[in-house]
Amino acid sequence: MKPEAPQLDPDVDFSEDDPLEATIQWSPPAWPPHKVLVCQFHYRRCQQMAWTLLEPELKSIPLTPVEIQDLELATGYEVSGRCRMEKEEDLWGKWSPILSFQTLPSAPKDVWVSGNLCGTQGGQKSLLLWKAPGHCVQASYRVWFQVKGQELIRWETPCCSSSIPTQAEWAAMSAVNATSSEPLTNLSLVCLDSGSAPRGVVVSSIAGSTELLVTWQQGSGEPQEHVVDWARDGEPLENLNWVRLPPGNLSAVLRGSFEGGAPYRITVTAVSPGGLYPAPSVWSFREELAPLVGPALWRLQDAPPGTPTIAWGEVPRHQLRGLLTHYTLCAQSGTRPSVCMNVSGSTQKITLPNLPWGPCELWMTASTIAGQGPPGPSLRLHLPDNTLKLKILPVVVLLWGLFLTCCGISLATSGRCLHLRHKVLPRWVWEKVPDPANSNSSKPHVEEIPQAQPPRDSPTLEVEEMEPLPVVEHPQASSRLDSGYEKHFLPTPEELGLLGPLPTSPRVWLEPGQERGTHLTTADTEA
Repeated sequence: MKPEAPQLDPDVDFSEDDPLEATIQWSPPAWPPHKVLVCQFHYRRCQQMAWTLLEPELKSIPLTPVEIQDLELATGYEVSGRCRMEKEEDLWGKWSPILSFQTLPSAPKDVWVSGNLCGTQGGQKSLLLWKAPGHCVQASYRVWFQVKGQELIRWETPCCSSSIPTQAEWAAMSAVNATSSEPLTNLSLVCLDSGSAPRGVVVSSIAGSTELLVTWQQGSGEPQEHVVDWARDGEPLENLNWVRLPPGNLSAVLRGSFEGGAPYRITVTAVSPGGLYPAPSVWSFREELAPLVGPALWRLQDAPPGTPTIAWGEVPRHQLRGLLTHYTLCAQSGTRPSVCMNVSGSTQKITLPNLPWGPCELWMTASTIAGQGPPGPSLRLHLPDNTLKLKILPVVVLLWGLFLTCCGISLATSGRCLHLRHKVLPRWVWEKVPDPANSNSSKPHVEEIPQAQPPRDSPTLEVEEMEPLPVVEHPQASSRLDSGYEKHFLPTPEELGLLGPLPTSPRVWLEPGQERGTHLTTADTEA
């Protein structure tokens, strides 16, 4: 009869002297009782198919534990056992349920940096990455950073990344619950002179394969190893892949499922105990394809005026799908056929001096070695007729010159444009000079008396004699004021004070409708 399966204790003990040796307690099956059983045990690494049989076989009396040696740190294992009767060699019972356990964790041996640590950050962070020990192992880690050679930062983090503080110069790692004899993993984060970095990095595809071949030349330094890392454009920093190579190797085959038309950033770095020597990153494609879109155009300020200057943006790498060879700019004016020209891929703007006037439409395409992509968004312009302006401008200037000439002649020869004469010419030019022949200063003053009106029937006036009013003498000015204005006539006798007081005049009553100042005739006075 076949006995039942043995029972394994889930608590696995590891030797203090040798952490790579595990001890597993077990108990024999309950049936058959009081019989000596021979039990067999085997183990395997997690996610492997083949089992390793432990020797020698163990007996239930006396009961001894299962010992597994030569294990690896931070590795998951599985163990199982079965039993038989001591004298029945072929009647083995069923295998017991699998017991899973993992060895003590250890500091990660493969640590690298993701992000542009030795270049312009541009607001992007850098990560410290390390490879997981295995899918069956769970562990936490302690990380130390040295900043500016003085400050030491420590924190715990799960697998398998940690942010790098700004200006960090050194990093060290260890696993939580690791043995005291486990050494730390150190990595210098100092960026050294670029002259010692690898040179001439070339990436090429392997025919009939999805792999890439990377070759380079060694720099002036003496690194202890080279690291080649790669990542697809647009993926997060945690998705970085890398491979370590001894210093004598100047090429590496990158194994992975590289997709055609997808851009990959590849960097080769020389590592030494004092720091890092990274080479400039290279963008590569396993297979180049035609672009998916074209660049967008916009108009800049004309230089010179009337000559349009056009600029455009870069096509994103994942839409370019290859290395850019050149641009193609096309223009169409009205019903004329379109005209295209190639533009260097290193330029971002161009001046178009020979476009015809009127409405115009511009568009641009991008090209790789696989072909030309579709046109980008169109830009519509309306260019004025500059030749017409050049023809009209001399005519306008000539007309203005003739107009000003005519006005000048009119002012000089006649009384035309009087309003312009008074505003433009000075006062001493247009003001008339008094003629002494027209002056009445030398002639006696004769008061003009209006002619008497012919007699007519007029209403009777009543004259009443009244006492003369007192004469009020007007004070004479002490001195004559000179305003600088030359009078056209000499002063009158009244102004000079030569005449005596005015005679008393009778009071005259006027009939209604008769105006003041009417001179009375002799007949009227007598009446």
